Amino acid sequence: MKRIGFLSFGHYQPVPGSRTRTAADALLQTIDLAIAAEEIGIDGAFVRVHHFARQLASPFPLLAAIGARTSRIEIGTAVIDMRYENPLGMAEEAAAADLISGGRLQLGVSRGSPETAVRGYEAFGYVPPEGMSDADMARAHTELFRAAIAGAGLVQANPEMTGGVTGALAVQPQSPGLSDRIWWGSGTRATARWTAEQGMNLMSSTLLTEDTGVPFDELQAEQIAVFRQAWREAGWEREPRVSVSRSVFPLTSDEDRRYFGDRADDAQDQVGFLDGGLARFGRSYTGDPDVVAEELARDAAVREADTLLLTVPNQLGVDYNARLLESIARHVAPALGWQRHALRGDDAAPADR
Repeated sequence: MKRIGFLSFGHYQPVPGSRTRTAADALLQTIDLAIAAEEIGIDGAFVRVHHFARQLASPFPLLAAIGARTSRIEIGTAVIDMRYENPLGMAEEAAAADLISGGRLQLGVSRGSPETAVRGYEAFGYVPPEGMSDADMARAHTELFRAAIAGAGLVQANPEMTGGVTGALAVQPQSPGLSDRIWWGSGTRATARWTAEQGMNLMSSTLLTEDTGVPFDELQAEQIAVFRQAWREAGWEREPRVSVSRSVFPLTSDEDRRYFGDRADDAQDQVGFLDGGLARFGRSYTGDPDVVAEELARDAAVREADTLLLTVPNQLGVDYNARLLESIARHVAPALGWQRHALRGDDAAPADR
């Protein structure tokens, strides 16, 4: 395991026990947690994007703020629902956030998942044309977005405003290297294959929208194997990246045990119906740190991925989640072959060398 990051859904709610009661709390605490995670030696700060819900929604102002307050940690999304996005506006915002951070943006995008709103993307002005599904529309938005960040000429210049210059104009600003840092959130082996064919990195979560009867981690490892094989067959020159997400709670204090000590039901995979089909949900890893470390090290998909995203209970506040990340970094992650960033020199950011 080369990199470990945290993943926050950014829940906020004015309910008893919540330390994240408002949208402002969710945003500002995410910035503070990213700063704390960088100090701990964690490699990434990622956010989930949801619309019409009390969760993080508009990622680029938040990512730009994190980028301006940190110097090394990767910043990213896991994932953005592309059904909602204007591809060219998103290209401008993504490039700006990437430039502010010095090229640290790792952008996870996808077709999206079942949500609180019924066809919420239509309220944003995006209605699939006749004969096109919402998933097709998301892929079309992604294709145009990727062309834009790669510098494709998309509109014709106005000679009256360009001093006689003609030709196609690209979206500005451009951020070199961003094209190689786009990830697709895949829920099946088939979409993993498609992701490789498109030349995007693979982002797999704690939910797969298929079930073959094998344990979740083995099914996810199959997905990763399909992706890597398809990547080789496509002939891409660069080495792709693969991430998986897990909920990990080593119990090292009375506070940990109070919050997570009675989660036996979460220690097994779960199978259910989602979006019209069977889906398999991954387990949580909770318990004594040594036991958690051993179990996570045996996770087939964690062994195959290069990046592990740790979902955090953001409503418990910055201090608790910083302690959780420190506990994982100290007691669990070394069993995966991971080292704190301060102990590595080969992948340091240019400013750190």
